[in-house]
Amino acid sequence: MLAAMTSDPKDDLLRYLTVAREALLWKLEGLSEYDIRRPLTQTGTNLLGLVKHVAGCETAYFGSSFGRPFPVSYPWMEDGAEPNADMWATAEESRADIVGLYRDVWAHSDATIAAHALDAPARVPHWAADRADTTLHRLLVHMIAETHRHAGHADIVRELIDGAAGLRQEVDNMPEGDAAWWAEYWAGLEEVARRADSA
Repeated sequence: MLAAMTSDPKDDLLRYLTVAREALLWKLEGLSEYDIRRPLTQTGTNLLGLVKHVAGCETAYFGSSFGRPFPVSYPWMEDGAEPNADMWATAEESRADIVGLYRDVWAHSDATIAAHALDAPARVPHWAADRADTTLHRLLVHMIAETHRHAGHADIVRELIDGAAGLRQEVDNMPEGDAAWWAEYWAGLEEVARRADSA
């Protein structure tokens, strides 16, 4: 007989958020300052900017939304900041600055999460008035989705930089295959796409 499984909903949600946070930071490892900053899409998506953006999101959702703002304010988080200022790091903002900020925000967020029940009320000032009143539960789900979405962006950006791919450091979740296998796989997909397009 299988033992009964127990689960704590808040612990489960925090675990999924933590996995996404760690995956996002892992995508920076082993890259130059240039590579973590360079835009690889037409909209400027870059690895360090993704980390900066997610840090800013957490300060809002697990800080000011619960009346405990993050203790440090940054110009790019203020009303009237340059559009997309949270999506890239200036030359003066080092990798250590942004990663350190994210880890500090992470700790601040986790303290908020630990201090409140899932049904604790929160208010997100920048959301529409009809949904600005919310709960810790909804904000955890929202931030899990947000962080995993951007971790997915980071997966693709990192692969474009140096070919590195995978879910997380300890489990890449990729099929085994050497460079020749992947080249053949890619060529097969390209051929299928061309055949479908000409059909």
